Amino acid sequence: MNTQLTEMVLNAEDTWVQGDLCWRDERWTAQVIKNEDDEGWAVAMTLAGEAEPALVGPWTMGRDKKNPKPLSAPAFHTLVKTASEVLRRHEQQLHAQLHKSLKIDSEKGRLTVLLDIVPDEDNPYATLTAKNADGEVLAEVKVSAGFKLTETSAQAWVERDFLRP
Repeated sequence: MNTQLTEMVLNAEDTWVQGDLCWRDERWTAQVIKNEDDEGWAVAMTLAGEAEPALVGPWTMGRDKKNPKPLSAPAFHTLVKTASEVLRRHEQQLHAQLHKSLKIDSEKGRLTVLLDIVPDEDNPYATLTAKNADGEVLAEVKVSAGFKLTETSAQAWVERDFLRP
């Protein structure tokens, strides 16, 4: 193994931690913390590179009913799975908020009308698109990010020959 590759492997292994109150792999850190709200403990799951935890939940007390139960491999893997699912749900929810579609019947046939919001910090906007049954784009216009896509608004847009609403 060359020196650079050896150093990379050692550095990767240096980031792994398997302690009683902290476990870390290349992606996740599980940290057991004192729950400030009561006498118990909590565990925070943080994705590498993120400042805030993706998940914070209660943690089990140890046998002495004072200190937290130590982290273990099965517990860490369960926490990783749960935190990953929380992130996946957040991504799905954000996608659903930014991308909407509906189908309408018109003189032009069955159309799919899409609204794709671009949440730019300085200049948010959205794109309204109409596609025919074959997926061919019939029209596309820029609209405000606050545009409400409803069956009524889509129908009105199509009936006005795709003029900007």
